[in-house]
Order: sequence, then C-alpha cells, then structure tokens
Amino acid sequence: MAYEVVINKRFTKKLLSVLSYLEEEWGSKVAHTFLDTVYARIYALQSHPHIGSLTSINNVRSTSITKHNRLYYKVVENKIVILNLYDTRKRNQKRRRD
Repeated sequence: MAYEVVINKRFTKKLLSVLSYLEEEWGSKVAHTFLDTVYARIYALQSHPHIGSLTSINNVRSTSITKHNRLYYKVVENKIVILNLYDTRKRNQKRRRD
C-alpha cells in the first residue's frame, strides 16, 4: 500500500533554503543530487512509512537524508505528512558558542 504524501509549508521553505545554499556554495549538480536524495527518501517512505525513528515529539518520526540533514514526518492514517527538514549542524554550532 502506497501512502499519500502531504508536504508542509515549513518543509518546502527549508528545502528551498538548503537547495539555494547548495547551489550557491557547491553548484547546481550538488543541489540536484541532494534533491534527488530527498525525493528518493520520500518515495521510500510511501511504501515503508515506519522506517524512521520515533522522536520525543508525539508520533513524529525522523529519518536521515544526508549526514547533515534529517527529515521529520508523521504518519496519519494513510498519509505521510512531511513536517520539516533540519540541518543537524546548526545545533552543534549553537552549543559551541555557549
């Protein structure tokens, strides 16, 4: 059974931001490769919605996109709601400053 995918506005905004950064810093090939990786992960979630790890937030799961990015989502009935894209490096940078 393939689940329907619903994309949250926050996720879209973060994805566009990451793609813009990648294209500016590393070129369009890297940005396209990242986007392909995101699409592949979402496609995998359609068939296997519980492959992500449960988080401490109620029914929210996360899965790795790259070593620096995690995708957060929720399974609601027959839908996968894509909630957010999180850059794991930001948290580490914040801790170093404290």
